[in-house]
Amino acid sequence: MAMMVGSGGDAGDGDVMVDINTTPLIDVMLVLLIMLIITIPVQTHAVKLDMPSGVPPVSVVPPEVVTIDVDFDGTVLWNGRVIPDRRALETELRSVVARPVQPELHLRPNKLATYRYVAAVLASAQHLGATKIGIVGNEQLLD
Repeated sequence: MAMMVGSGGDAGDGDVMVDINTTPLIDVMLVLLIMLIITIPVQTHAVKLDMPSGVPPVSVVPPEVVTIDVDFDGTVLWNGRVIPDRRALETELRSVVARPVQPELHLRPNKLATYRYVAAVLASAQHLGATKIGIVGNEQLLD
């Protein structure tokens, strides 16, 4: 405990201060905290993965690609050939899905085509079980 002693002056100046000096206590607490942090062992967080070794075989045969274009008025083109209606489109999609190795379907909508025409083609492909389908030509939509 620390106390302040006056210089022996007036009776009004002689108030005794009875506060605890907490600075040494804080210093001791910080030293103990640092010692505790240093003595705790460092925990390593490692996730064990079984990664494949070697190089995967390169596919010799390039995949077959079917291009489906959707024009601004809803006209669907299958590899450049006009498909008259949705029933004919589904017939073509069935023949693609029935193959042992499905070709890649590249859907290329026109910039001015409304969403319902593109969604109808995607819905037909999904309903019939096409698994390799992607939308290409997005760079025209950036303008």
